[in-house]
Amino acid sequence: MKLLARLCLIPLLAFATHGAALSLAPEQFAASRKLACVLAQQSLGQLSEEEYGNRAHTVLDGFDEAERDAVLAQAVGYYSGVVFSTTDTDAGQMTLKLQDFVSSNTCSPGYSKVTLQL
Repeated sequence: MKLLARLCLIPLLAFATHGAALSLAPEQFAASRKLACVLAQQSLGQLSEEEYGNRAHTVLDGFDEAERDAVLAQAVGYYSGVVFSTTDTDAGQMTLKLQDFVSSNTCSPGYSKVTLQL
């Protein structure tokens, strides 16, 4: 019986630790979205190398090395999703997608103005 319990417990613990590694805290999630915007702006040529470095470091400040890696990986995932969301390889089409992403609510700083009409 103890052997059966061990055989079931080991895979369960292994999967639990991997699941925790893949989850992001709300702060990391928000930072990864901001960093994806910085990556998109850099790709569009809207930022100089210095501006890019400053903004990227500002977003990543306050996180330890493992958290920074997670934030960067998620940001690259967002960026890749925008760029490679279709099979169209036209550079102009990708530029339009990046411009739409940069001008979206995801990349706009602060709060959006919302009007409610009853």
